[in-house]
Amino acid sequence: MALAVAGCTSISYYAQSLEGHARIMAARKSVGRLIRDPSTPKALRSRLTSASAIRRFATDELALPDNSSYRFYVDIHRDAVTWAVFATPQFSLAPRTWCFPIFGCVPYRGYFSWKSATESAVEFQRQGLDVYVTGITAYSTLGWSSDPLLSTMLRQDDTYLASLVFHELAHQRLYVKGDSTFNEAFAVAVETTGTRKWLRAAGDRAGLSRYETARKRKADFLKLVTQTRDELAQVYGSPRTPRQMAAAKAAAIDRLRLRYRHMRDRRWAGYRGYDRWFDTPINNAKLAATSVYGEQVPAFLRLFDLCGGDYPRFYAAVRRIADKPHRGEALKAVRSCD
Repeated sequence: MALAVAGCTSISYYAQSLEGHARIMAARKSVGRLIRDPSTPKALRSRLTSASAIRRFATDELALPDNSSYRFYVDIHRDAVTWAVFATPQFSLAPRTWCFPIFGCVPYRGYFSWKSATESAVEFQRQGLDVYVTGITAYSTLGWSSDPLLSTMLRQDDTYLASLVFHELAHQRLYVKGDSTFNEAFAVAVETTGTRKWLRAAGDRAGLSRYETARKRKADFLKLVTQTRDELAQVYGSPRTPRQMAAAKAAAIDRLRLRYRHMRDRRWAGYRGYDRWFDTPINNAKLAATSVYGEQVPAFLRLFDLCGGDYPRFYAAVRRIADKPHRGEALKAVRSCD
């Protein structure tokens, strides 16, 4: 009934979402059985063995949900499981949102098909919106189904895999309907602290050093983006004409690229891991998508420290903040765990 009221376009969108997820669920194979199966390729068996240990660590050490999620595996035979489409007005950093029965309102639309995602992006562009399409490695159904381990999650090393598993399980642990910025920052905080704890438990000092270096680079990157967002917010709030705004917008993005190259070549000693992001078009939608995942992370990490690194206490504190009407401000103002 809800779909019928929403209209044909929404019915089509929901249909592709359900069909895409159903196909993945139908292709699941038990991680334990694959590890025991002598026909499983050695490289895959090794990765699945690590994934199984990471999954146990998530429950035993991080107090994350003990369920069937990430205990099954699916090879999806493509580079991304879904593609997210972000859209913003030409002169605004506020992303367009779409509302769903379970997840609430979110600042993107997800597609299991690249073709469908790009068709949607083209339609938004025709409406004069800035658009950004990005591939997604993993997704969460918030515990409504048994989220599987995906081949896309195994593309990098075990540290990357651990961070993904911890992040997605964090969404199952706590999720505020309709507040993507809060939800993603919370999940990144669990991902960050959990990965650090996992590397320390493994005695992987070299891996921990690499992880901390990557985190510092990510913080530097987000600081650059935030600076440009602040500059653009002033532009869009000024009494300029559309033509003047467009010119100021282009200049701000040019400065962002220049600052990045300066940081890359000097502070990062030539590390080029973010080149692809800067070499592709940058617009309001891309800047908005980036801010969703990082804006409130420092406040969550501070709260985690206030809770003495105790995950149950941390989750309880976050739940109390989540129930407040102005949770973002409450999170910044918190001074104790209890």
